[in-house]
Amino acid sequence: MTHGYTASTPEPVPSYGLPQQAVAEPGPGPAPAPRKPGRDRYLDLLRSIALVRVVVYHLFGWAWLTVLFPSMGVMFALAGSLMARSLSRPPLSVIRSRVRRLLPPLWAFSAVVLALMFAAGWNPVKDPDNGGTWGLAKLVDYVVPVGAPPFPWHLGAKSGLLEDTWAVQAAGPLWYLRAYLWFVIASPLLLWAFRRFPWPTLLAPLGLTAVVGTGLVTIPGETGNAVSDFAVYGGCWVLGFAHHEGMLARIPRYAAISASALLMAFGLWWASGHLGPDGWDLNDIPLAQACWSFGFVVILLQYSPSWQELPGRLARWDKLVTLSNNRAVTIYLWHNMLIMATVPIIDQAYDLPFMQSPGAEAALDSSYMLWMFLLVWPLIGLTILAFGWIEDIAARRRPRLWPNGANRGGARRGA
Repeated sequence: MTHGYTASTPEPVPSYGLPQQAVAEPGPGPAPAPRKPGRDRYLDLLRSIALVRVVVYHLFGWAWLTVLFPSMGVMFALAGSLMARSLSRPPLSVIRSRVRRLLPPLWAFSAVVLALMFAAGWNPVKDPDNGGTWGLAKLVDYVVPVGAPPFPWHLGAKSGLLEDTWAVQAAGPLWYLRAYLWFVIASPLLLWAFRRFPWPTLLAPLGLTAVVGTGLVTIPGETGNAVSDFAVYGGCWVLGFAHHEGMLARIPRYAAISASALLMAFGLWWASGHLGPDGWDLNDIPLAQACWSFGFVVILLQYSPSWQELPGRLARWDKLVTLSNNRAVTIYLWHNMLIMATVPIIDQAYDLPFMQSPGAEAALDSSYMLWMFLLVWPLIGLTILAFGWIEDIAARRRPRLWPNGANRGGARRGA
């Protein structure tokens, strides 16, 4: 399922390092050495979970996943926290840096997608939905995601190698890059407002969602989708500010958790009376998504332990967490196309000699989604090898094929 660019309906930002310093104890003897700046592994873990949840959701389409873990709200909150930290530098330089890190991976993805669309016979000038000069001009959104890029709703034949809606699915994740870009551009003003009027700035997106996300005020077309996305996830972005500025830490935990639980309960109540075509899928219910995501993020950040190392059994996932954070843009951009790519690969199994019996075909039919799930991860790994290094170039780092931190030990957390 897609969001933003389709009728029916995610961690492309850098890592979340939080410098920490030890406080010298009084008394004789040398003061303890300050702790080295490093990545907050708790926030890294949250982003890794969010990315996995996005892939699983787009594969299986389980609506309950949007309730179990609202990935997009979490990713926007983590991005907002990093943006607030970065804005200790001049705002224009921060915006340039964020845009520079975002665009090269997008260009590589867009080059492949557009080449496939053109090869399949799509002509943006003759597109019935985005035709003429306007359709051609909107191709710029594949270069700088300020709006919704054009794409054909149907391309190819239903009996072809891929289903005829593959272009819609491929372009689906681009809504996140559009929303992220606008949040980045608006962040200097949002942070200024938050520091002077914290509560109104924090709660204003929920109020805006109640206006534009409930039908009270309707904004047509992609402008409406963009405004709705900004409103729904704006509260989570500003929560990232609140986390970085220490505002959440100053609120008594019992008060924050109680208020969040009430807000989340309201979100579920609202969803129960406004179920969309996919039932409890919160992506189709803006106000419920905004309330549930906001409350969920508050709880996650209230219990934020600020790990410099993954503790206990979580340590076994350290390399994968490091890899996914270093390649979040690549994973998010390509995962939908890779999910679709599993279909023609698995279909080859039907031609194998031992698959010619009705029982064998039935077994493959019944386990088809499981095979897609198992196959998509090695495909993601191959894509990281093929395109992930572009993220390093965009960040002006030395290109790395598989940056899971294995060769640099503890230094990976201070990168």
